[in-house]
This record gives sequence, C-alpha cells and structure tokens, in this order.
Amino acid sequence: MAQFFQIHPVNPQPRLIRKAVELLRGGAVIVYPTDSAYALGCHLEDKHALERLRGIRQVDERHNMTLVCRDLSEIALYARVDNAAYRLLRASTPGPYTFILQATREVPRRMVHPKRRSLGLRIPDHPVAQALLAELGEPLMSTTLILPGDSEPMTEPHEIRDRLEHQVDLVLDAGNCGIEPTTVVDMTGEQTQVTRVGKGDPAAFQS
Repeated sequence: MAQFFQIHPVNPQPRLIRKAVELLRGGAVIVYPTDSAYALGCHLEDKHALERLRGIRQVDERHNMTLVCRDLSEIALYARVDNAAYRLLRASTPGPYTFILQATREVPRRMVHPKRRSLGLRIPDHPVAQALLAELGEPLMSTTLILPGDSEPMTEPHEIRDRLEHQVDLVLDAGNCGIEPTTVVDMTGEQTQVTRVGKGDPAAFQS
C-alpha cells in the first residue's frame, strides 16, 4: 500500500523529502507535484521501477520518457544541445515545458526512443520537485500522471492514492497543481516544432 505524505507546496519539509529520496533509491515509484500536473517518477538507473512506471501508464518503449533535471548543467550530460537550442532552453527554464532532444551515449538504451535515440528533458518550476532533485543529486525518470482511459492528468491526491495505492509506493500530496500537461517542444530536427501545446507558452518556439 502506498505511503502518503502531506507536503508543503512552497516550503517542503526536509524530513519528508529525505524519506522520499530514500524510497526512490530503494526502487520506489512515486507520485509527485510539478508546475504543470502530478507526475510519476522513479530512479534513473532502476530498470524494474521504469517497467512498473510504463505498466501504470500502459505505454511501451516507443513512448518518450522524460528526464526531470534540476538545471541546465544536468541536461548537457544527457542530451546533445547546440548553442541555439541552449539559448532557447535557458530562456524557458525552469518552466512547464518538455524538450525532445537527441540523447547522448550516457543515457541507457532502455530510456530512449528505440528508433530516434531521443528522450524528453524537463526542468520544473515547483519547490517540491526541485527539493527532490536537490536531495537526489541526479535526474528523475518521469512521465505525466495520465492513466489509461483518462484524457487529463490526475490532480486530486486522495483520488490518486485510491486509484494507485497498490501500484505506487508513495504519493506526495502538495494540493492541487493543475491538469494542464507540459508544452512539448521537439528539437531533434532542423526546425524546432511544438508537438503539444500545454501550460507553457509556445510562442518562443514558433516561427
């Protein structure tokens, strides 16, 4: 049965953040808040936890997982970013965007799109997500919490616990954080393309 932590959305309690990170390092799949919606997350290196995460969403390896990073210095380790792309990223992060980028060799094969060698990267602007990433010291593997058959992300923590209490290990309840997923920006081709309009303003990426 999932643990349930009520955590302050602006000043998250360090004790609860440390416990959440302990669980992540032990193989947990967690639900945590972001600046666009609740998300599922697991440890970057944990193959079994990643498979559990995909099972909850009922997606296969062709679905782009997202590396949730603390800042741009982490992104450079996992994705190829030229100067033009870096300037766009710097102007738009942290914020409610997911960027599809070409993966570097540092990224394990199981985490990337099998044909395109791409993955999503994101820097959220939410105190709880940032506190988790700071304590963990590395990115989270993540995906928006949209369950099979649903058209929008889940936003009510008690409902999340009721529906997922036997599939996740922890729900971090920071209150309602919205139902708009991120705006998705594909930067793998010659031209930057907005492939999903969500909470983030797409204007900067549209010519």
